[in-house]
Amino acid sequence: MIEQIPMSSPDITAAEIEAVKRVLQTPYLSIGPYIAEFEERFAAYVGTRHAVGVSSGTAGLHLCVIAAGIGEGDLVITTPFSFIASANVILYERAIPVFVDIDPLTLNINPEQVAEAVVIRDIPPHVTAVGVPARVIKLHNERRHYG
Repeated sequence: MIEQIPMSSPDITAAEIEAVKRVLQTPYLSIGPYIAEFEERFAAYVGTRHAVGVSSGTAGLHLCVIAAGIGEGDLVITTPFSFIASANVILYERAIPVFVDIDPLTLNINPEQVAEAVVIRDIPPHVTAVGVPARVIKLHNERRHYG
């Protein structure tokens, strides 16, 4: 038997189930008062003027790639220890994913390997991290160092 490493486990409580029931009892399964309320509350929570609810994590990642100005021929560092969407959204914009391994302690992208990939390939480091935050200070410092 092959032992699988789980990416994540659902954390669904009675509150989430009730929230879904409330939506299902309206004529709106998407685009409705609950999404508008979510966007407003999320924007307030993170301290920004705007937030956009999307249909999936993939759609959200794709918008991040577009907002970062990533385009055809750009090299983008990511990790293969993620959902395929992390690489697919890079490919949607005709950019090229460059894979680096994860840190065995955090299971997130390894900042040292990001630095090596930048030096070896002369990549401006746009870094995609999914899930529990990676060592973002280290990644930020690497990005500042290489431009």
